[in-house]
Amino acid sequence: MPVKVGDTVPSIDLYENTPATKVNISELCSGKTVILFAVPGAFTPGCSKTHLPGYVNTADDLKSKGVDEIVCVSVNDAFVMAAWAQDQKSEGKVRLLADPNAELTNAFDLAINLPPLGGTRSKRYSMLIKDGIVEQLNVEPDNTGLSCSLANKIVL
Repeated sequence: MPVKVGDTVPSIDLYENTPATKVNISELCSGKTVILFAVPGAFTPGCSKTHLPGYVNTADDLKSKGVDEIVCVSVNDAFVMAAWAQDQKSEGKVRLLADPNAELTNAFDLAINLPPLGGTRSKRYSMLIKDGIVEQLNVEPDNTGLSCSLANKIVL
């Protein structure tokens, strides 16, 4: 059953910059207001031209309204996510976390099979999490489009 408003964020390790740097998403969200959004793949056109830049460009405004962390998750390895973070100049604005085995993606039941992108990927979505509880959830109706999961759709 897909994640829904009111669900608790599961205790799953993601990776930041290298496979040696684990970030437990439940611990990261504990006691904080977090925007978590997922993309089908790093360096893909919609993700690189619209989705991630929207959050990077509005990060200061979102944080001034009480958001503690903005996190982008993708089913990629940590090295790819680190290179994408550097390419997108997201440091200090959006943390890019790798979900290489789709553990979080599968726990949320938001996986999609996209053979042209390498198989299992994440549906495109965004959520607002407060103290580990999902308060808002926006899953793209076609799973990959760019309508309801953009930065300007988060209501604070």
